[in-house]
Amino acid sequence: MLITGSCHCKATVFEVTMAPATVTRCTCSFCSKRGALWGYYKPSQFTLKAPRENVSTYQWSSRTAKHHFCATCGCGTFTDTPDFSMGAPDFDNPIISVNTRLLDDFDLDAIEVIVIDGKNLW
Repeated sequence: MLITGSCHCKATVFEVTMAPATVTRCTCSFCSKRGALWGYYKPSQFTLKAPRENVSTYQWSSRTAKHHFCATCGCGTFTDTPDFSMGAPDFDNPIISVNTRLLDDFDLDAIEVIVIDGKNLW
Protein backbone atom coordinates (compact mmCIF):
# COMPACT_ATOMS: atom_id res chain seq x y z
CA MET A 1 0.00 0.00 0.00
CA LEU A 2 1.76 3.16 -1.19
CA ILE A 3 1.29 6.27 0.94
CA THR A 4 2.05 9.67 -0.52
CA GLY A 5 3.43 12.58 1.46
CA SER A 6 4.14 16.16 0.55
CA CYS A 7 5.25 19.48 1.89
CA HIS A 8 2.84 22.40 2.25
CA CYS A 9 3.34 23.78 -1.27
CA LYS A 10 3.52 20.31 -2.95
CA ALA A 11 6.92 21.04 -4.51
CA THR A 12 8.36 18.09 -2.56
CA VAL A 13 6.36 14.87 -2.94
CA PHE A 14 7.40 11.39 -1.83
CA GLU A 15 5.99 7.89 -1.37
CA VAL A 16 6.52 5.20 1.24
CA THR A 17 5.55 1.56 0.81
CA MET A 18 3.56 1.20 4.03
CA ALA A 19 2.25 2.95 7.09
CA PRO A 20 4.62 3.00 10.05
CA ALA A 21 3.70 0.77 13.00
CA THR A 22 4.92 3.48 15.40
CA VAL A 23 6.39 6.96 15.12
CA THR A 24 9.14 8.64 17.10
CA ARG A 25 9.18 12.02 18.77
CA CYS A 26 12.80 12.93 19.42
CA THR A 27 13.59 15.57 22.07
CA CYS A 28 16.94 16.68 20.63
CA SER A 29 17.40 20.38 19.91
CA PHE A 30 16.79 19.96 16.18
CA CYS A 31 13.84 17.55 16.18
CA SER A 32 11.99 19.30 18.99
CA LYS A 33 12.17 22.63 17.13
CA ARG A 34 11.16 20.95 13.87
CA GLY A 35 8.14 19.23 15.42
CA ALA A 36 8.39 16.09 13.31
CA LEU A 37 7.07 12.66 14.18
CA TRP A 38 9.41 10.22 12.48
CA GLY A 39 8.59 7.00 10.66
CA TYR A 40 11.56 4.86 9.60
CA TYR A 41 12.08 3.19 6.23
CA LYS A 42 14.74 1.35 4.27
CA PRO A 43 15.85 3.34 1.20
CA SER A 44 14.01 0.81 -1.02
CA GLN A 45 10.75 1.70 0.79
CA PHE A 46 11.02 5.44 0.02
CA THR A 47 10.72 7.22 -3.32
CA LEU A 48 11.22 10.92 -3.88
CA LYS A 49 8.68 11.82 -6.58
CA ALA A 50 9.73 15.46 -6.94
CA PRO A 51 12.84 16.72 -8.73
CA ARG A 52 15.86 16.60 -6.39
CA GLU A 53 16.45 20.34 -6.92
CA ASN A 54 13.18 20.98 -5.03
CA VAL A 55 14.84 19.64 -1.88
CA SER A 56 17.41 21.48 0.26
CA THR A 57 19.58 19.81 2.89
CA TYR A 58 20.81 20.84 6.33
CA GLN A 59 23.63 19.09 8.20
CA TRP A 60 24.97 20.01 11.63
CA SER A 61 27.57 18.91 14.15
CA SER A 62 28.92 15.52 13.02
CA ARG A 63 27.33 15.89 9.58
CA THR A 64 26.14 12.28 9.94
CA ALA A 65 22.49 13.00 9.17
CA LYS A 66 21.19 14.82 6.10
CA HIS A 67 18.02 16.67 7.08
CA HIS A 68 16.01 17.49 3.98
CA PHE A 69 13.37 20.17 3.57
CA CYS A 70 11.38 21.76 0.76
CA ALA A 71 13.45 24.45 -0.97
CA THR A 72 10.25 26.45 -1.57
CA CYS A 73 8.10 26.33 1.59
CA GLY A 74 10.67 25.03 4.11
CA CYS A 75 8.72 22.04 5.48
CA GLY A 76 11.01 19.40 7.00
CA THR A 77 10.35 16.32 4.90
CA PHE A 78 12.81 13.45 5.45
CA THR A 79 16.27 12.62 6.76
CA ASP A 80 18.99 10.31 5.43
CA THR A 81 20.87 8.76 8.33
CA PRO A 82 22.75 5.64 9.34
CA ASP A 83 20.68 3.12 11.29
CA PHE A 84 21.08 3.93 15.00
CA SER A 85 18.76 1.17 16.27
CA MET A 86 21.68 -0.81 17.77
CA GLY A 87 23.14 2.25 19.53
CA ALA A 88 26.11 3.06 17.29
CA PRO A 89 25.63 4.38 13.75
CA ASP A 90 25.50 1.60 11.15
CA PHE A 91 26.72 3.32 7.98
CA ASP A 92 26.26 0.12 5.96
CA ASN A 93 22.52 0.18 6.61
CA PRO A 94 21.12 3.66 6.03
CA ILE A 95 17.55 4.56 6.82
CA ILE A 96 15.15 7.25 5.72
CA SER A 97 13.32 9.02 8.52
CA VAL A 98 10.08 10.46 7.15
CA ASN A 99 8.15 13.28 8.79
CA THR A 100 4.86 11.40 9.13
CA ARG A 101 2.99 14.66 9.74
CA LEU A 102 3.29 15.12 5.96
CA LEU A 103 1.67 11.81 4.95
CA ASP A 104 -1.58 12.26 3.02
CA ASP A 105 -4.73 10.30 3.89
CA PHE A 106 -3.09 8.82 6.97
CA ASP A 107 -4.49 8.75 10.52
CA LEU A 108 -1.48 9.78 12.58
CA ASP A 109 -3.60 9.86 15.75
CA ALA A 110 -4.06 6.08 15.50
CA ILE A 111 -0.31 5.39 15.73
CA GLU A 112 1.71 4.94 18.93
CA VAL A 113 4.22 7.74 19.58
CA ILE A 114 7.53 6.65 21.14
CA VAL A 115 9.62 9.36 22.77
CA ILE A 116 13.40 9.24 22.37
CA ASP A 117 15.39 11.37 24.81
CA GLY A 118 17.65 12.82 22.13
CA LYS A 119 18.26 15.88 24.30
CA ASN A 120 20.40 13.72 26.59
CA LEU A 121 21.61 11.11 24.09
CA TRP A 122 23.30 13.16 21.40
